Amino acid sequence: MKIAFHGAAQTVTGSKHLITLKNNKKILLDCGLFQGMGQDTNALNASFGFDPAGVDYLILSHAHIDHSGLIPKLVREGFKGTIHCTPATYSLAAVLLEDSAVIQRDDTAYVNKKKAKQGLPLVQPLYTEEDVKAAMELFVPIEYDKWFSVCDGVSVMFTDAGHIIGSAAVNLRIKENGKETHITFTGDIGRYRDVILKSPEPFPQADYIICESTYGDSLHDEINNTIDTLQKWIIETCVNKKGNLIIPAFSVGRTQELLFYMNQLFLEKKIPRIKVFVDSPLSFKVTNIVKSYSKYFNNRIQKIMLTDEDPFDFPNLTFTSGVEESKAINFLQNPCIVLAASGMADAGRIKHHIANSISDKKNTILIVGYCEPFSLGGRLMRDAKKVRIYGEEYKVIAEVGVMRSLSAHGDYEDISQYLSCQDTKKVKQFFIVHGEPEVQQNFREKLLRKGFNDVVIPKLHEEFGLG
Repeated sequence: MKIAFHGAAQTVTGSKHLITLKNNKKILLDCGLFQGMGQDTNALNASFGFDPAGVDYLILSHAHIDHSGLIPKLVREGFKGTIHCTPATYSLAAVLLEDSAVIQRDDTAYVNKKKAKQGLPLVQPLYTEEDVKAAMELFVPIEYDKWFSVCDGVSVMFTDAGHIIGSAAVNLRIKENGKETHITFTGDIGRYRDVILKSPEPFPQADYIICESTYGDSLHDEINNTIDTLQKWIIETCVNKKGNLIIPAFSVGRTQELLFYMNQLFLEKKIPRIKVFVDSPLSFKVTNIVKSYSKYFNNRIQKIMLTDEDPFDFPNLTFTSGVEESKAINFLQNPCIVLAASGMADAGRIKHHIANSISDKKNTILIVGYCEPFSLGGRLMRDAKKVRIYGEEYKVIAEVGVMRSLSAHGDYEDISQYLSCQDTKKVKQFFIVHGEPEVQQNFREKLLRKGFNDVVIPKLHEEFGLG
């Protein structure tokens, strides 16, 4: 048996890990889109590093686009197998992949308009809405904590990873030549004090672990301070400076957390009734999906819902739909709060809102999660003085704030707690994925000190024998 790492290898996005059995059956763990990789992004997404038609099964850990975003391209290029995931992941993937196809369609049209004027060859989107529909027909949802057979000799169980609704660690039992091997792919690991979701669930003892490392060498701000920090930014920007607070927020997880906190602040009269816009049709769909899976909420939210039926809604909240509604926000006379995707500010309506706000010192752009260094959000986080948005250069005059405590990724303490269910002496090899190189090196040293013996940081397309 072999495993090859075709994405999220010494980088944070593009999750793709291919297991090849001795009988040549191939199981792909995730099929994610590379994001925020600067000039390399398109080239990385253009080629898988393997033959899609040769893959027999796909196991999806969760619906975030950096884990699911190339599934329609995989199907377009010949994959015909089954795609297993949790029911909530299936529901989210349907809307996230459709949205991804629309963004690619629109971005490609914009790029081709410029290329046509210059007489350059036109480009094609990675996939279309029709490709998304074809891909969704291959999905087979399976509940948590239930072993199911993928094929002869291979069974899988999903355990709750606590990252977003439906996120899972993928636990595999593979029998070859009378020997059973246990492999766990953590997917993305959530937090033990998440405001909405249950804590990550312990997973069975593994022989091999493939583990994310986004915050593998750092600690988040105390989550108990998150609501106070958000209140500070709202008061400073919208009340004191009378400006707009622009928040790039992932449609899944981050938007719902922010709405929950704002609802609490309004109920407790800690902030005035400022207008709040969620300028994302996708976020509206996702929020409704999240509400429909309330059985995955933690006990605190369950108790709140006994007196507040919808903790993500309040009177001054507006979900916009059409483009004209989105544009109208720019002409409001009073301060407001705008949440829009994407979380890295690399696509969607948020780019327009940042472009419209970035040159006014009254405004604040608040980054509330991880951003790839070359993404627009990443450049703003790193104090860029100028940025290019849709080909135009803008001076960064607005204030840029950062709130790390809202990350859906566990920090080093969360990951350590998550891994504590394992006997380190029984883990033959530990693969670190989904992280920046320096973070991974630091995380590797920490793991070695904890007793894991063989800790590897794979390179892109690198292959290893197992067993």
